[in-house]
Amino acid sequence: MRFSATVALAVTKALYIGFALAAPTANAPTVTLDQGTFQGATDGTINSFLGIPFAKPPVGDLRFRLPVANDPYNGTQTVTSFGAACPQQSINLPLPDGIVTDAIDFIVNDVYNIITPSSEDCLNLNVWVPAGLKAGTKLPVVAWIFGGGFEIGAPNIYDGGVVVSRSIALGEPIIYVSMNYRVSAFGFLPGQQVKDAGVGNLGLQDQRQALRWIQKYIGAFGGDPTKVTIWGESAGAISVSLHMLANGGNTEGLFRGAFMESGSPIPVGDITNGQKYYDALVSGTGCSGASDTLQCLRQVSYTKLKAAVDASPGIFSPQSLSLAWLPRADGNFLTANPQAMVSQGSVATVPFVTGDCDDEGTLFALSSLNVTNQAALKTYLKTFFLPTATDADVNKLLSVYPDDITQGSPFDTGILNALTPEFKRVAAILGDLVFQAPRRYFLQQRGGKQNAWAFLSKRLKLIPFLGSLHASDLLNVYTAGDLTDYVIHFVNYLDPNGNSGSSWPKYDPSSSSPKLMTFLDGLIPRTISADTYRKDAMDFVTTLSLSNPM
Repeated sequence: MRFSATVALAVTKALYIGFALAAPTANAPTVTLDQGTFQGATDGTINSFLGIPFAKPPVGDLRFRLPVANDPYNGTQTVTSFGAACPQQSINLPLPDGIVTDAIDFIVNDVYNIITPSSEDCLNLNVWVPAGLKAGTKLPVVAWIFGGGFEIGAPNIYDGGVVVSRSIALGEPIIYVSMNYRVSAFGFLPGQQVKDAGVGNLGLQDQRQALRWIQKYIGAFGGDPTKVTIWGESAGAISVSLHMLANGGNTEGLFRGAFMESGSPIPVGDITNGQKYYDALVSGTGCSGASDTLQCLRQVSYTKLKAAVDASPGIFSPQSLSLAWLPRADGNFLTANPQAMVSQGSVATVPFVTGDCDDEGTLFALSSLNVTNQAALKTYLKTFFLPTATDADVNKLLSVYPDDITQGSPFDTGILNALTPEFKRVAAILGDLVFQAPRRYFLQQRGGKQNAWAFLSKRLKLIPFLGSLHASDLLNVYTAGDLTDYVIHFVNYLDPNGNSGSSWPKYDPSSSSPKLMTFLDGLIPRTISADTYRKDAMDFVTTLSLSNPM
């Protein structure tokens, strides 16, 4: 456990290194938007324009409302530092006795908040372009959506300059845009009151507004608004997939391709399924007696609201991936369970790439180390993930994920990494339920109907207890790894192979062994493998999730 905390901090540090905010120089680049002049920064190779507002601040009466487009720009503005992150939910790590929890809490929350200051006035985005690019050049554009369990996250820990620099080196230059969006209760408030007001999934609506901004303004930076690819990881990848489902699959011309790392249409139900979280927030803010509780939540102080949000279950609470705040069917942005929408064909027919890490569930299984036998596991699953499932269904789930540590996650590690008798089993179930099975179902439903490619990352397998953990593939992107090249090819050609001569085959669900690009440690960094592992288990997980959405 102590090692995992160290790894997490090292990964975070790696993403920040060489990432200090640039200062304006005498030859600072400028761009004109409406009647406004925006002055950015340059290192001679890459120009950056950071913290540009793309919507009105969602404060005061605009809290818990749909994003409102920014007014036309005017005046001169310096945009050389990131804007504020949206309010971040406090992180409570599942640390065993003996760990200095106060020190860890200080690092995870206080230091993080210093590096990533937050505010409700947070709807801003960032643009990186090759230096010297002129308006009208019409380069393809990638729009990055960060992850963080829909509870935390911000664009400022991802260096878009790495991606743009690599694209220049490949001779396939692109523009990189990253966006903020409301997270936690601020962006994903559930409940009947929210549904009635038509203000569900505000975080997704923020992302959509940022994509509209790109359509309107990216030409001034030298980008082509008809060649936008949306790209994300974890919650960001789930978001990308849900943009493919919105409006009956109508993209509104906002994007032409999608690239997803560890995220697909997830098995969630109606927004009213989260009513208890809305009610708890109302109670925690003193709004219970209000005639209009939603309006009361708009009017309470930020401090009081933030404290109530921080008291809600987080991603490292015992319920883990059964999140309090996440996208749900709201009758507007999402009309039904996303997986049901996939089965109905409500999907944008754009080319896409989607993939997972091998051990998606290990990080989140750390929250359930008190689950040490099968009876406790059954109760855990029924309580948090499958409350409407029958005992027979849960028993069958446990039979297809047997009580055998050699079959658990981290996969292919034998008897090693068994923190508890059920840890590897829990990790296998959670990873497949939320990540692997939804990815495979999405591909099985859409491969053949539109161009699709799939991947699996098995790198960093030797990390104790965690293996090829969730988000480990980010190191293969933001350090200009081989996955970076595939992203850049895809943004340019809508094919991860591009003109590189590589041989990543399309996903063919009619085949008895659909193909995956598999990233490996060691001397052979990549291979093509079959997407047939744990077939019976994942088929049952999909059947179960379709009839029992969270």
